[in-house]
This record gives sequence, C-alpha cells and structure tokens, in this order.
Amino acid sequence: MDRIRIVGGNQLQGVIPISGAKNAALPLMIASLLTDDTLTLENVPHLADVEQLIRILGNHGADISVNGRRERQGESYARTIHFTSRNIVSTTAPYELVSKMRASFWVIGPLLAREGKARVSLPGGCAIGTRPVDLFIEGLAALGANIEIDGGYVNATAPEGGLTGGRYVFPKVSVGATHVLMMAATLANGTTVIGNAAREPEVADLAKCLNAMGAKIDGAGTGTITIEGVRSLSGARHRVLPDRIETGTYAMAVAMTGGDVILEDTEASLLDTALEAIRRTGAEISETNSGIRVVRNGAGIRPVDIVTDPFPGFPTDLQAQFMGLMTRSSGVSHITETIFENRFMHVQELARLGAKISLSGQTAKIEGVSRLKGAPVMATDLRASVSLVIAALAAEGETMVSRVYHLDRGFERLEEKLTRCGAHVERVSD
Repeated sequence: MDRIRIVGGNQLQGVIPISGAKNAALPLMIASLLTDDTLTLENVPHLADVEQLIRILGNHGADISVNGRRERQGESYARTIHFTSRNIVSTTAPYELVSKMRASFWVIGPLLAREGKARVSLPGGCAIGTRPVDLFIEGLAALGANIEIDGGYVNATAPEGGLTGGRYVFPKVSVGATHVLMMAATLANGTTVIGNAAREPEVADLAKCLNAMGAKIDGAGTGTITIEGVRSLSGARHRVLPDRIETGTYAMAVAMTGGDVILEDTEASLLDTALEAIRRTGAEISETNSGIRVVRNGAGIRPVDIVTDPFPGFPTDLQAQFMGLMTRSSGVSHITETIFENRFMHVQELARLGAKISLSGQTAKIEGVSRLKGAPVMATDLRASVSLVIAALAAEGETMVSRVYHLDRGFERLEEKLTRCGAHVERVSD
C-alpha cells in the first residue's frame, strides 16, 4: 500500500497547474446517461473517483474513450473523455460498485428519466456524516416517481408516460440532490421548479452542460432553478471548470510554508470566501492573467475564525485544510462545522504532529503552536488526508502519511505538483 513521505521546512516557489474539478466532473459524467449521443468532456482529472465512475457507467452500457495529452502549464494530465450511452443495458447500479463512492448513487436521476426505472444500491463513501438519501427520494417523488427501499436498494419507477414536472423545495441545501433532481427534470413532462437549490459553481457548470445538450434550465447558481422538460437531449462538448477545492488547498499550503506560487488555470470567483479567510491569515492573494498568485513573505500566520456554510460560504471541503493552517497560527482560532456532523476525524492525527486542538460539539478550538514535528499519521477521509500534508510541509523532520488512497480520490498528482515548487514530497510503495 502506498504512503507519502514529507520532509517539512521548505518554502513553495513556482507554478502549480490546477486540475479540473472532481465535484464538477462526476455529475457531468453521469449526465451522459441522459442522451444516446456522445458527450465529450474536456479537462477531466485523473482521479480514483473518476476511474470508479467510468466503471459504473460502463456497467450501464456507456461506451467510453479517453484521450490524454500534456498541457502547456505543467506535467499534469488534462484528459478529454468521450461518453456514448446509445443503449442502456442495465438500470441497476449494484452494491459492489456504488458502495465505493457515494456520488455514483446519482445515476438514479438520469436512469429514471430516460428509462423509466432504476434500481440503485444505497450509497457508500467517506464516513464523514450520515448524508441520507431522503432528499433525493422526496425530490424525485415530486416528479411523480414511485420509490421503494428494499434489501439495501432504492427501486424507482416513473409513471406511464414518464416523469412530470413539479415543484420541490429542499428542506436543507444538498448539492448532490440538486444535481439529481435537475438531471431528472430535463426529460420530465412540463416545468419543474427547485427551491432552496444548492448554488455551488459545480451546479451551474452542470446546468451549462445540460443546456448545451438541449435542456432548458434557468437560474442555476441561485436558490431557485427552473427546468422546462424536453423530449430528448443531444450530445455536446464541455470543459470541466477548475477545481476550487484544489485551488484553496494549495493556497493554504503556500500560506503555511511561505513562498510565492502561481496557481494556474483557476478562478478566484469560485472561492471568494475561502480566499478572503486566507488573506486574513496574512497571505497576499492577487489575480493574474493565468490564475491566482499566493505569497507569504515570512510573517507569522494570524489566527482566523471560520464557519462552514453552503456556497457562497466557506466550503466544508476546505475545513480540514484550514485547520491544518491554523495549527501554526500566532493565537487561538475557532472552526465551526455546520455541514457534516462527523468531520473532525483529522484532529487526532494533527495532534500527533504537535497540534493543540480541543473539540466542543461542532466547534474546534485551535491553539497555534510555534513548531510541529513530523510523525507517522493516517488519512481518515479525502479532505482530512490533505490537511495532514499541509501540516507536514511545515513540520520539522519526516512525516509519513498512510492510507493515501483517500488523497488519490480527489487530488491529481499532488506529490508532483508540490515537488516542482520545492517541497520534499515523495510516494513510497511498500
């Protein structure tokens, strides 16, 4: 099993190319099930989650071809992938596939809309919260679907004649359920209105792609989305937007270690709240023609309090990384997690590096320390794993991070990108 070895103490200097967003690529890939034409996606990252979803889509009958080419900006691959789901050969998403990645549950929307039925295993994924499927079920039921849960599977059927447009207001913001309901509604009869919809950039990116395929979606990126159903969708070509979580992660790595790094092919508007929090720690952040420049000239890291919230608030997917940064601040900071109830599993691992963190309910109190010291640590989930990397980059001596398969789910070529900027990071295979 692979591990990542980090020797801390080096500033980061150079350029880091930002990959396409995993959280945008996954729903875009699933949207290919809505049409029998070819959907071509550019800038798809090479990640374990993407590869798993390719296997799942293949199970449903999708024909998939991949083209990789080296981008001008660096050594990371930006792939173009062609998805053609001319014939759906199975409307069942089995447990052995869905249990490995929660987002694969989202195939229920396109399968139900296009084929009139879907049998999808209850999902798996990171153990960072319960994340029930109730909102998915209630939303699809608002479009006329009949849904039963039996033997660990969600069995959904559409009425004769297909799904029918309806109105559904989410009692709680859900990015995944917004994706699913929006995809299902594109082929429903009539107009669907989604209230309290997720406003994340990835939702707007999916809507942009669906509209290019012939859908009629208005309001994506706001709290109310209106979809006028169409009889069928065609193929399209779409470029996946930059990964705002990867952008914020590397910005925090620079703020932690000091240095001067250009984050290429990304957009500040995708994570304004997070960048403002990083600025408050003392880092300088500015926009450039090619992306974002992050600089910290050696001054201390100031403590900053944050509360995670749905977009445009501070992303829960950057909470662990920010906690890693705060371990070296010059005072006391507080982080309150409002999205997932079990997303502080990284605390005990950061403590192994010398961090001083105490928990009270959903709030973590971080007392900054003057030094961290390398130690063996273990990744507990995707975002927690990279918080350990950020802390290790500033720790004295060697840190060995195990369970890096979590990292491989969401960060493309992390060790290469950091090494090119002067970090001492290497992958070790046992």
